[in-house]
Amino acid sequence: MPDRGVGRAHVLRYRVHAQGLDAKQARPDASVLDLGVQDTGPDGSAWALELRRCSLPADDLFLAWTLRGAPHAYRRSEAAGVAAATWPWSDTDAAKRIFDAATPLRTAGIGILDALSTVAGEMRDVVRSPTVKGELSAALTERLEAPYLRYCRACEATHTYEQPFRIAGLHAGLELEAGTSPPVLRRLPGWRGPAKKVPAHLDPVRATLHLLGPATPKLVAGYLDTTVREVAAHWPDDVVPVIVDGQELQVLAADEPALRDPPAAEGVLLLGPFDLFLQGRDRELVVPDPAARKDLWRTLGRPGAILDGHDLVGSWRPRTFGARLKIEVRMWSGGEPPSGLAEQAERLADFRGKTFAGLA
Repeated sequence: MPDRGVGRAHVLRYRVHAQGLDAKQARPDASVLDLGVQDTGPDGSAWALELRRCSLPADDLFLAWTLRGAPHAYRRSEAAGVAAATWPWSDTDAAKRIFDAATPLRTAGIGILDALSTVAGEMRDVVRSPTVKGELSAALTERLEAPYLRYCRACEATHTYEQPFRIAGLHAGLELEAGTSPPVLRRLPGWRGPAKKVPAHLDPVRATLHLLGPATPKLVAGYLDTTVREVAAHWPDDVVPVIVDGQELQVLAADEPALRDPPAAEGVLLLGPFDLFLQGRDRELVVPDPAARKDLWRTLGRPGAILDGHDLVGSWRPRTFGARLKIEVRMWSGGEPPSGLAEQAERLADFRGKTFAGLA
C-alpha cells in the first residue's frame, strides 16, 4: 500500500509534542534531556526547561560540553551514560568533531580517540578542585606534546585545541559550574568513568530521530556534527519510511502513529536562540520563507523565535533597562503580534527577575 504521506504541519506539531513544548502543567522530567539541552545565552537551558514546565531541581542537573562542543544540561543521575553516548564512535568520527585539530595528530601518527583519552586523563589529573578554564588550559600546555597544541593569535599564547579540550571534559568526569564566566570545571561527585553500554534513550541517533524526526542520516549527522557514514552505521533497525511533502524520510516505528496524527499545538512561546526546536538541519521545512530564515539563523547575534502553535512566526530580542525588560519583536508577516505574546514576554521578564516594560 503506498504511503499517503504527511505534511509540514504534521511534522511540526509532532515535534512540539515530542519535545514537550505543549506542556500545560509542571512535570518532573523533560524528554529533551535525553539529547541534552543546550545552555547557550543568558537564559540557556533553564529557560528551555521552563518552557517545557520541567520541575526537575537544578541540583539534579549537570552541565558539560558535549555535542558540537556546546554546553548542554543533562540529568545528573545519568552522567556516566551521557559520557558514553556523546563519546565519538571511531577515529573518523572523532576527527570530524575536532576539525583542524585532527591534522597534526594524524601527521604525528597519533590515533584521534587515543589523543582525546590522553587529554581527558591529563584534565582529570589537573582538576582536583574547581578550576577556571584558562588555568586548566595553561596546565595542559605544560603537559601535552606539540601535536596537541596550537598558537592562538587572539591570546598570544600556545594552548590545546579547543574542541579536543571540550570533548574530553566529560570523559574526564568533569562538569561545568553553572553561571560561571569564564567557565569553571569541577569533578563530578562519585565519578567512576563512562558507562560500558549506552542506554537506549540516550543514544544520540535515536534521540535525534525521536525529537527532531522524521529525518535522514544526513540530517542527523548535521545535528550531531559527524559524518553521514558514521550515522548510517548506527542507524536503528526499528525505523519506517514516511513521505513528507514528497520527500522520503524515516521515523522510529514507535513514533509513527504520533507523527501521522499529532495533537494540535496551541499557544505562543518565546523560544531561546538555541532551543532544540530550532536546531534541526531541515530549516527550509521549519521556516519556508528565505528572508525569515536569514533573520532567525544569523551567524552572529542570533535572536530568539516566536512559536505560535506549531509555526514560527517571528523573532525577538531582549532589551534590558536596569530592572526593566522590554521585548523587541519582528513579525515576519509584517502584521500584529499573536495574542498571548505579551503574557509570554511577561513570563520571561519574571523568569529573569525583571519588570516587564512592554513589546517594542
